[in-house]
Amino acid sequence: MASLKIDDLLKAALKVGASDIHLKTDSVPVFRVNGKLHFMKDAPVINAEIMKSLYSSVMNKNQVERFERTFDIDIAYNIADVSRFRINVFQQRGDTSMAIRAIPYSILNFDDLNLPLILDKISMEDRGLVIVTGTTGSGKSTTLAAMIDNINTKRSLHIISIEDPLEFTHKDKNSYINQREVGIDTLSYSNAMRAALREDPDVILIGEMRDLESIEIATAAAETGHLVFTTLHTLDAQETINRILAVFPASQQNQIRYQLSQVLKAIISQRLMPQSDGKGRVPAVEVLLATSRIRDCIADSTKTSEIRRAIEEGHLHYGMQTFDQCIYNLYRQKLITFEEAMRQATNKDDLDLRIKGITSGAASLGRVDEPIQTQ
Repeated sequence: MASLKIDDLLKAALKVGASDIHLKTDSVPVFRVNGKLHFMKDAPVINAEIMKSLYSSVMNKNQVERFERTFDIDIAYNIADVSRFRINVFQQRGDTSMAIRAIPYSILNFDDLNLPLILDKISMEDRGLVIVTGTTGSGKSTTLAAMIDNINTKRSLHIISIEDPLEFTHKDKNSYINQREVGIDTLSYSNAMRAALREDPDVILIGEMRDLESIEIATAAAETGHLVFTTLHTLDAQETINRILAVFPASQQNQIRYQLSQVLKAIISQRLMPQSDGKGRVPAVEVLLATSRIRDCIADSTKTSEIRRAIEEGHLHYGMQTFDQCIYNLYRQKLITFEEAMRQATNKDDLDLRIKGITSGAASLGRVDEPIQTQ
């Protein structure tokens, strides 16, 4: 048992297609495959001694000292020619646990990921703020990596990424890329973000807007002519707008509303849904583009609640889509089951009507199709 190696565990997880690996003191390893947790009952229980050996093997001395002082840490780990991993080590009930996410070396394109092609157009913008949102594990980092790789392939720009930890690694193609990891290449997000503005960037990727300061710096960078990509842990476009506004005091509300309405280019929100054939997951994606109507909805507090309707009605002309429009199309393509469509829908009644071919009122989701049968 004392010889259990972290690399062996991670390779075993990849072999069965696990996206996440969970290790806990006095428990067997747990793998997440196609969104579901599986206890590795044939594996040995990990005791405290082995757990310390496992987490120590993925950290340097400074990281071990930091973890033992703060009780949680995010790090990146690499197995050469196999995969990268994002690892969170934390304490619970006085013992240590590890949550590990596999980050493949290869960066997939929009088609491979079943992402809407409007993302290609978004990544060709010259300036502005692009926010990718979703819950933990919804594929935000994968989508961002695809967008950066698209720029790297098609454009000649200087790209600076600031991440904690660094996940996907990019090699220079037509663009020139510098990737900075918080805690290794810079002391903090804010330090790196301020420094980035003096490093001649065209594109800045900020791993996450965590607080008022990071939001202010990101919007300022977008205002001064940079294309800024970042993420938020929000469910959809309307919640994202509300979350950003809520960070600022009442005295700044009008200012930030106007500022955001001018710099925002797009919000891409996503959820991963199990495929109907049980062989993987497919993203449901909501896309907001900063049309004149959307900008007006952001700037005017009396119209912010109209954002979802504006996205819905902008489907044909602009390529925007709500979650329910995307879920409807995934169901029509037989990629997801009727039950999963209903479980994930924002407005279950309207989507049910739409599937049955009734498109009056709020049930109209962008275009008229022939009715289809539920599975």
